[in-house]
Amino acid sequence: MRTFDLTPLYRSAIGFDRLVNMLEQRAEAAPSYPPYNVELVSEDKYRIVMALAGFSRSEIEIVAERDTLHVTGRKQKDDVQRHYLHRGIAQRDFEQRFQLANHVKVVSAGFDNGILTIELVREVPEALKPRKIAIADANGNTDNVQVLEQPQQQAA
Repeated sequence: MRTFDLTPLYRSAIGFDRLVNMLEQRAEAAPSYPPYNVELVSEDKYRIVMALAGFSRSEIEIVAERDTLHVTGRKQKDDVQRHYLHRGIAQRDFEQRFQLANHVKVVSAGFDNGILTIELVREVPEALKPRKIAIADANGNTDNVQVLEQPQQQAA
């Protein structure tokens, strides 16, 4: 198993302990079932695609809770006794968790032909987006400086 020395990160980054813990946990227990893809659709849009052969829509549950997305599959027990010569399609229960970054929200989910698709988007509030700050001179003037964000005019 690979280990990473994150000492250089601790020298200059403060408050990233949670990120380091998350990386260590994912490295220890990387689930392989069910198979899935995580796609970057555009700058702020993501897609998770999971192959869930043998599951029906009613056996799948998706829960978004704060910064975690839980996808759970509970296969209903089949009363029919089967004798397999080869069983290559796993139909066992699963629980998959995805850590979501700040401001990433689930937009929609769809299930078609055994493929679960979950659409996500990052929506950064206007108050948290970068803005340029004008630098005033000693008299408080901001001549020759273009302010990107103007105060809103109040209606009289």
